Amino acid sequence: MTTRLQDIIQPEIFTEYVVQRTTEKSALVQSGIIERNAEFDALASGPNTLVNMPFWNDLTGDSEVIRDEGNLTAGKITSGKDVARKQGRARMWGASGLSALLSGDDPMRAIADLVADYWIRQDQKMLLATLEGIFNSESMADKVLDITGEPGSDALLDGDSFIDAGQLMGDAKDLLTGVMMHSAVEAYLAKRQLIEYVQEADQTDRIPYFMNKRVIVDDAMPYDTQTKEGVIYLFGTGAIASGVGSHPNILPTEVDRNSQSSSGEDFLINRRIQILHPRGVKWTENNVSDVFPTNEELADGSNWERVYEPKAIRIVKFKFKTELDVDGA
Repeated sequence: MTTRLQDIIQPEIFTEYVVQRTTEKSALVQSGIIERNAEFDALASGPNTLVNMPFWNDLTGDSEVIRDEGNLTAGKITSGKDVARKQGRARMWGASGLSALLSGDDPMRAIADLVADYWIRQDQKMLLATLEGIFNSESMADKVLDITGEPGSDALLDGDSFIDAGQLMGDAKDLLTGVMMHSAVEAYLAKRQLIEYVQEADQTDRIPYFMNKRVIVDDAMPYDTQTKEGVIYLFGTGAIASGVGSHPNILPTEVDRNSQSSSGEDFLINRRIQILHPRGVKWTENNVSDVFPTNEELADGSNWERVYEPKAIRIVKFKFKTELDVDGA
């Protein structure tokens, strides 16, 4: 008897399980860099493709000296508006790519784990495109340290230059808890014994730390193998708001079958409506050609504008070299 996807997958249960596994397996989520909660899920499920996220500005002005008579001057609290963009992505797989899994003891779990890993990789691509975009915005210039043009060894990544990057946060630098880098940069730091690998509870693999900050390694991170120039992103907890939404007319999981195919062909379709937003940098919708933006449009700096004060944005970009040129530059 032939096992079909329809016989294995209950869409509602499968969708919930994939979302759960994606959350459990994502290093960005586990490090606290990406924060997902019920509020963001609700925003992602609301109407329209733009999500308003209003916020209160900090209180300003000096205190007044208490006097025998006279009135105090009332200060005012002001508000601002952050704007997030919903993302809509979908993928379909044919049964031929899943057939080997169907003979396993728990095929639904196996399929869900593969789908969860797939969406983790997609989320990281989306996040890196978003980070490229916000730092292409002139409004984020105060959040970038680029030492690639410095003379000699001053252009190299080391503990001192990394501290300088964190100092862009000023007295809020202790909020930075994680870093994202290319594997070549991790190897460079490991050779210099600057990476500490920690065995954490309930983890089978050791977790890398650099300067007491959790390291997330992704080879999609910018790194030029010719010039040896690389980028590290420094993050604070909750720097990225994440929400997984739903829509009654956009089913998150479907299974389909082409019965006219000579041997029969099964399909698994997965769709996601979500928010993955750098808090404090609003989406301006200046350059979007369709209902949902592509990664190329996310990387367009004209689509982003900083609305928080710089120290309140828990993201820093650090650009450096890992090797000097032949002439020592």
